[in-house]
Amino acid sequence: MKKSVLLILIMGIIFPLSASSVQTIESQKSVLPYLNPTLPIEQRVDDLIFRMTLEEKVSQMMYTSKSVERLGIPEYNWWNECLHGVARSKEKVTVFPQPIGIAATFNPKDWYEAAEMIADEGRAVYNASVKKGDTRDRYTGLTFWSPNVNIFRDPRWGRGHETYGEDPYLTAEMGIAMVKGLQGNDSVFLKSSACAKHFAVHSGPESLRHEFNATASDHDLYDTYLPAFYRLIKEAKVSGVMCAYNSFNGQPCCGSNKFLRKTLLHDWQFDGYVTSDCWAITDFITGHKTHPDSVSAASDAVLHGTDLECGNVYRSLDEAVKDGFITEEQIDISLRKLFKIRFRLGLFTPDSLNPYSKIPYEVLESAPHKEQALKIARQSMVLLKNDKNLLPLSSKYKKIALIGPNANNPTTQLGNYNGIPSQNITLLDALKKEKGVEVIYDKLSDFTTLEEGINLDAAIKKYESADLIIYAGGISPLLEGEEGDAGNGNIEGFYGGDRTTINLPKVQTEIMQKLKQLGKPVVFICMSGSAIAFNWEAANTSAIIQAWYGGQETGTALADILFGRYNPSGKLPITFYKSDADLPDFNDYSMKNRTYRYFTGDVLYPFGYGLSYTSFKYKDLEVPSLIQTGDSVRVKVAVKNTGKVEGEEVVQLYLSHKKIAQEAPNCQLARFQKVKLKPGETKMVEFCLNPRSLAYVEEAGGVTENPGTVIFYVGNVCPSAPDRFTSGVISKEVQLVGETRYFMY
Repeated sequence: MKKSVLLILIMGIIFPLSASSVQTIESQKSVLPYLNPTLPIEQRVDDLIFRMTLEEKVSQMMYTSKSVERLGIPEYNWWNECLHGVARSKEKVTVFPQPIGIAATFNPKDWYEAAEMIADEGRAVYNASVKKGDTRDRYTGLTFWSPNVNIFRDPRWGRGHETYGEDPYLTAEMGIAMVKGLQGNDSVFLKSSACAKHFAVHSGPESLRHEFNATASDHDLYDTYLPAFYRLIKEAKVSGVMCAYNSFNGQPCCGSNKFLRKTLLHDWQFDGYVTSDCWAITDFITGHKTHPDSVSAASDAVLHGTDLECGNVYRSLDEAVKDGFITEEQIDISLRKLFKIRFRLGLFTPDSLNPYSKIPYEVLESAPHKEQALKIARQSMVLLKNDKNLLPLSSKYKKIALIGPNANNPTTQLGNYNGIPSQNITLLDALKKEKGVEVIYDKLSDFTTLEEGINLDAAIKKYESADLIIYAGGISPLLEGEEGDAGNGNIEGFYGGDRTTINLPKVQTEIMQKLKQLGKPVVFICMSGSAIAFNWEAANTSAIIQAWYGGQETGTALADILFGRYNPSGKLPITFYKSDADLPDFNDYSMKNRTYRYFTGDVLYPFGYGLSYTSFKYKDLEVPSLIQTGDSVRVKVAVKNTGKVEGEEVVQLYLSHKKIAQEAPNCQLARFQKVKLKPGETKMVEFCLNPRSLAYVEEAGGVTENPGTVIFYVGNVCPSAPDRFTSGVISKEVQLVGETRYFMY
């Protein structure tokens, strides 16, 4: 068979060709290198770009990349999401807990396995879309703009539940797990393309994001805001980065010398693609007002390293080239990165050569995927209070009153950026399935107001015969979330997607106060994506479970915990403050007095905290008394289950450099490990710390390992918590000796 005929057959497998395309290719009289799957991807990409006109090149730099029929380039839509499952698809998919709940599992291994499943489902959706011929639509492609590894610095930020919490190390560990799971382990092909967002220093306010200018010290940049991005690039090889809406130090992030040209491209040598957030380049003109028109905005964004635009300003790039604002060679630099991703996804390679092209439609909502969603939902939930060991519930509680706006709210538990499952089990659904249990259900209120016509005093008399009351309240992703998606009404406590107070809405406390008067045990289940200040509930209810937005298996997971089929193991990935007065100005990005790492006051519940139905004891902390700078160190600790039931414990290792440098955090999570222990069982848990892990960030931003005293803490909560929480934490002072060492960032 002639090579040219073979080429046509190969192209026909990849995408349909018109008669004119076939004639054009046949006239080449040779195999075109960009369609030869035996050649290196870089060579194929260069050959394809060489054959394109300027207009064709520009058409590939927007999220709706047009087809180029004469070259066999298919239309492709880059915009897809998979924050905690394939999002916004027309197909029914598996929905895992919201990322803030995933962080509460402190279990990167299980999240990695879930991310592999999400990638499989993404491939299945894409393969189905190819068959239907609708890959031009959003939410059908293989370029997922997830995960969100911004730091949840302030609980009022509406999008904080999209993140892995307030700690840079935990955020990086969970983000790395997701990226590796999504992208697969093939040396050539990507199962799907992950994207770390939003780069950088981005965490509200939502209502001002198109014009907001964030500022932060170099210390806070390298200590808090950048570490997760750095590790996702260096360790997980994330293939994409999304630049943020806001400006930093007066430059839009998608046109930033500091973030894109210096940090991302020069210092970190990032070789993936950079996409703008959607219509962020338009903000150059209308929001930040740093550029007079689309030609200058588009050319400046590309020159700084933004390769793809989610928007339409890049339509002006051909004019920018003609007017001398940018060269075609600069366009080619971005195009190489974009086509490299598409080639690695296998979009220009026969399916027979792509290991991921055969993933079947049947993986969607398969039994293992549903089981994993339930497994993670159980682990995500945090038991915050359990007076007199009320939970797990004994068989004497036969009649349960289930009250509240989240008792039967399927929308709340799916979070945001979510897909739609075939079955979405609420707490009411789950309790109705419990044998020997009668359920009385009433909503009584929405999140902030009583239902119309409700007389509370009269209503609660209905529950006098109940043995137990469960109140499922909190808030909703319809109230806290992205600007434009949440909190846009005139609702007290919420504005533009953000929260104006961290207090639980008053009506919910008022209802629980009335319920408490019945003299029954009250269990408070809080669904929220952020920290809630529920001081009355902490003091007066019998038990509290922080359930986040737990995905499609929320109800089943809660029932399993309530009735003791699962022993809760979740830990808080954020600090629960007592009041708004504890919080600095929302618009201030300084980390002073923020998060467990820098907060100096009392808290409602601390980072890393979470109860179990059993108890654990730490002893025999082993760490050398002297450590040479530049050396790695092994830390060992014995953990014993001193209770009567099997349970999982998150063993947490923290370091404090406060005796070396005042600018260092109070303490810093350095490692963690989730272990399962039978009653009476002891395990030795071991951590290995490399020299960089023993370093801290200096005031000027340098990562340094200095001689001096470092305190090692191991336990079940952050050691900066008030004394009433830290009885299980043990510590040892260690001397770092030797020469000062500096690490590249």
